Amino acid sequence: MSRDNDFIVPSTSIQKLTINDTSKYGFGYNPSVGPASNYITSESSHILLNKRTNIQLTPTSQNSIYDKNLTSKKAQEISLSSLSFLFCEIVSWAHKQSKGIQDLENRLNGLGYQIGQRYLELIKLREGFKLSKREIKVIGILQFIHGPFWKTVFGKVANELEKSQDIVNEYMIVDNVPMLNRFISIPKDYGDLNCSAFVAGIIEGALDSSGFSANVTAHNSGTEANPLRTVFLIKFHEQVMIRENLR
Repeated sequence: MSRDNDFIVPSTSIQKLTINDTSKYGFGYNPSVGPASNYITSESSHILLNKRTNIQLTPTSQNSIYDKNLTSKKAQEISLSSLSFLFCEIVSWAHKQSKGIQDLENRLNGLGYQIGQRYLELIKLREGFKLSKREIKVIGILQFIHGPFWKTVFGKVANELEKSQDIVNEYMIVDNVPMLNRFISIPKDYGDLNCSAFVAGIIEGALDSSGFSANVTAHNSGTEANPLRTVFLIKFHEQVMIRENLR
């Protein structure tokens, strides 16, 4: 146990700093000076503007995604092989983090939710806020999701849009060949796992951002002709249906 006045020598030597120490660029933070060393002076400003340092201040290349026009309505092609690899890695990561099938689907849904929110903003931005109307009816927003939204995300409209005959707040969007499911092989011991829970999250995020809060889940409904057929079950919250009946 050391006494209060003991001096502990560090195991590694520290270079002594003085108030005259400067970085090799001639500007930057100096620990011996403190925050004042970060002030932009006429000299450091001149160095930055003339790029006399090794710091990369060059603009991004013209092929960068950051240089593309967000409002362009021109179709943007994405490599299917790159998409398949990315989604497989997403599912693999979610699987490692999850504690079961339901937890895995919830994680995929949560990741898709954020994409749905952002894609809705992008689509509305490209359409033009002045020219696009805000949907206030359930059937209107569902037709938008089934049509323009689906086509923007997947390059085609969904196959069917149906309403439940028994439950008033349930609707279904059907995709006979979900694009993302084509890349995933589900083991038999995983039961009814459907990785389109990711797409269900995209739908849910878009609906919530539109003011139509709902829970969206993906369910296998394969046929001989379409073994990957998936039904996205949309259950609107009670307040949405109350508002619907008032309009």
